[in-house]
Amino acid sequence: MDITGEERIAARREAVWQCLNDPDILKRCIPGCQAIEAVSPTELAAVVKVKIGPVSATFNGKVTLSNLNPPESYTISGEGKGGIAGFAKGGADVTLAEDSDETLLSYDVKAEVGGKLAQLGSRLIDSTAKKLAQQFFANLNLAVSGAAEAAS
Repeated sequence: MDITGEERIAARREAVWQCLNDPDILKRCIPGCQAIEAVSPTELAAVVKVKIGPVSATFNGKVTLSNLNPPESYTISGEGKGGIAGFAKGGADVTLAEDSDETLLSYDVKAEVGGKLAQLGSRLIDSTAKKLAQQFFANLNLAVSGAAEAAS
């Protein structure tokens, strides 16, 4: 499954970059995130609970940041195991472009699921994944905009 999109954020690129790399902000922005902690500067451990159609699962996983080009872009990759529900893994290329005092965040997500989740059908999985991605970036926009206002 592939998901692409962009979000215009009313903050400077450096502020957006800092928020994208702050575990506390990520925890607030990731839908269903119950816990997230930095294991190293480029690795995070996370627990996320999601519901896709009739299947509800808690995923324990790790997230790795690579291709770091601060404050312009990076690749975020992750995989999680959800017990009998199955697994999810994937990654996103995230790019931040300055546009006067705003930032245009572009993302290209590639993901796959297996196990019981894969039996739900690609339409349901794709629509849920798109909704979760849009929700994350909308939450990030609110968090960054709020942080930018608090800093000024």
